[in-house]
Amino acid sequence: MNVAELRRTIDLTAAGEEMYGLIAELYPICRSITGDGVRQTLARLARDIELVCHEVPTGTRVFDWTVPREWNIRDAWVKNAQGERVIDFRRSNLHVLQYSTPVRRTVGVDELRQHLHSIPEHPQWIPYRSSYYEDAWGFCIEHERRAQLTDQAYEVCIDSRLEDGSLTYGECAIAGGSDDEFLFSTHTCHPSLCNDNLSGVALAAQLAKQLAPLELRYSYRFLFIPGTIGSITWLSRNAPRLSRIRHGLVVACVGDGGAFRYKRSRCGAEIDRASEHVLRHAGADYEVRDFTPYGYDERQYCSPGFDLPVGSLTRTPNDCFPEYHTSADDLGFITPRNLSESLRCYLEVIDLVESNRRYASTNPKGEPHLGSRGLYRAVGGQPSPERAQMALLWVLNLSDGRHSLLDIAERAQLDFDTVRHAADLLAAHGLLAERE
Repeated sequence: MNVAELRRTIDLTAAGEEMYGLIAELYPICRSITGDGVRQTLARLARDIELVCHEVPTGTRVFDWTVPREWNIRDAWVKNAQGERVIDFRRSNLHVLQYSTPVRRTVGVDELRQHLHSIPEHPQWIPYRSSYYEDAWGFCIEHERRAQLTDQAYEVCIDSRLEDGSLTYGECAIAGGSDDEFLFSTHTCHPSLCNDNLSGVALAAQLAKQLAPLELRYSYRFLFIPGTIGSITWLSRNAPRLSRIRHGLVVACVGDGGAFRYKRSRCGAEIDRASEHVLRHAGADYEVRDFTPYGYDERQYCSPGFDLPVGSLTRTPNDCFPEYHTSADDLGFITPRNLSESLRCYLEVIDLVESNRRYASTNPKGEPHLGSRGLYRAVGGQPSPERAQMALLWVLNLSDGRHSLLDIAERAQLDFDTVRHAADLLAAHGLLAERE
């Protein structure tokens, strides 16, 4: 089975439910850029896909960065004068500033407020905040509850460890017919946040699971990494293989109900054209953005020293929905249906890239006699026979060994599937020969 056949047979509804179920399992885990939460997450993914986990020691130099100390946390709370937990890590792992240094002491309310983070415009939401590369401690709290902290003193405890350890990332490699690779990268460093980015983790894992048994043209590599430091670390350790990357997508924010957004690569690559073509012919609203050096790990893959053909395909992108980096990005913010629609879109892009070939006409002098070969009858039963017929003519005319099927689809303003079907018919009748 190839990707085109998978698209026709996959139960997207069941896949959406499966992805949502995985997110629900992973949601309670406190993840960060390092630590046991990441390892627990990768161990769960390894039950479904062939995942190799890598440990990179604290202090390892990775280009201009250094792998940080490992952070783990057991518990955290703020108690009032009655000994009640008014802030409780066990209720939500977002309550603690990520990478907080350990602390246990009594502080005055004014000092406590200096270590609190809240969102005045969304008083019922807990913000997600971090302090990865600067020693600090703090708590995140709903703004309406912050106003209720009126005792003169509070007991604070953050039972965390910040010590030499390692950075952990997971890698799933699927061999295809070529050593050329299609790279997928998703970040695993966020705690209980669903759209950003458990949705990306679940979709990437589902893609790896679905692609593993197929006959594939390209090889596929899936990275489950902490944001920024993870991609920089992987790039620093994999210089010999980077020239094999022909296409790449950063997978994030694919569980909400927003329109699809595609962010182009820096270099302008085939993956940009493939993704834009799929969105253009999907029959729904979409947006395409030029590359900017802000966002997710595409900015690392597209840094000038690499300039890899990596774009980003999301629904509502980072920082563009109010729930972003708050407790409102929960299991109610995403749906199985949205996840299944995102999976469908990704599979269409993969299918296009897998099928985008160049052909040369075996009868280039004049138009071949299609009627005598029964080709007009072959397209007559299709939903749009006129489009199918025009696709035959366009493919014959532009199949000169230089134009790909995507080139032809764009020139003819036809969808890729129609053009591919025409090429398959023509090749079956000996009128096309594939070119490298």
